[in-house]
Amino acid sequence: MSTTGSLPIPGAATARRGSPRALGLAAGLLVLLAVLVLSLGLGARQLSPAEVWHGLLDPDAPGYTVVHQMRLPRTLLGLLAGTALGLAGGVMQALTRNPLADPGLLGINAGASAAVATAAALLGVTSFTGYVWWALAGAALVSVLVYAVGGGRGATPARLALAGAALNATLYSYVSAVMLLDTASLDKMRFWTVGSLASAQTSTVLGILPFVAVGALLALGLARPLNALALGDDAARALGARPAAVRAAAIAAVTLLCGAATAACGPIVFVGLMVPHLVRALTGPDLRWLLPYCAVLAPVLLLGADVLGRVLGRPGELQVGIVTAVLGGPFFLYFARRGKARA
Repeated sequence: MSTTGSLPIPGAATARRGSPRALGLAAGLLVLLAVLVLSLGLGARQLSPAEVWHGLLDPDAPGYTVVHQMRLPRTLLGLLAGTALGLAGGVMQALTRNPLADPGLLGINAGASAAVATAAALLGVTSFTGYVWWALAGAALVSVLVYAVGGGRGATPARLALAGAALNATLYSYVSAVMLLDTASLDKMRFWTVGSLASAQTSTVLGILPFVAVGALLALGLARPLNALALGDDAARALGARPAAVRAAAIAAVTLLCGAATAACGPIVFVGLMVPHLVRALTGPDLRWLLPYCAVLAPVLLLGADVLGRVLGRPGELQVGIVTAVLGGPFFLYFARRGKARA
């Protein structure tokens, strides 16, 4: 497997213009706030921004039940899952030095999915409380396997990508076989397998929060070491970074972020691909800016896709995983073709 391009190396030029990028991040937060309001307001019953505000704060407001029991858990889950997938994508692209890398590249999403499918089919697990631990275990196991197959301490981006691609294909074939052979599991998990926020509950949000928080802090803390790693292993060592430790920590962060998001929402694709790639045009390759932008703008994409699915699918809805796949497929083909043309 060959990469479609290489990431530019952060240098002195990327350290300039901090103020415009800070303003851009503030603008992104405003856009995120607007999408949060839309997510709370749109659905089978539409609420105005004023009704959303009163529904959040006033227990006697007509929209209080709709906001708190239906819309708020779904919106918060989209916020957390979007942040997790965006950060995981940014870290993955830096780790593999491939601007079109996705968290699924190393098979981590597939590992989480395979573990959840096994738990549902063989052990009858149906709740998020059960899913999350299985998903994290599957993601962690595949991460270790990829790291070992990719060369361990001597792992290179290309070898990690090759190992991940092989495991990814194998595990998703396994998931498909389990679902086809066990109709009861297929019925229980048919919405989960395409990626959905529709079944969000407060317990799901609270369950995913610690994993996303730890994974996000770890990812953001790796910004400087991953910047150094982009200069090459020898230069990174000269700057005080330890390449093997940085790669292991990066895989741990992606495991936490992807495992939690996959357990809660199913395997949602392309968010971790599109957002870092688009953000890089605004911030440059410096991960000290790219990762915070991803944490803000990835939920915009995920929640925006969820709102779009509700609008286009009326009186039902299109699952968010379907919408992101439809949006991300042409995006991937366009940039893969452009990267090939430049090669």
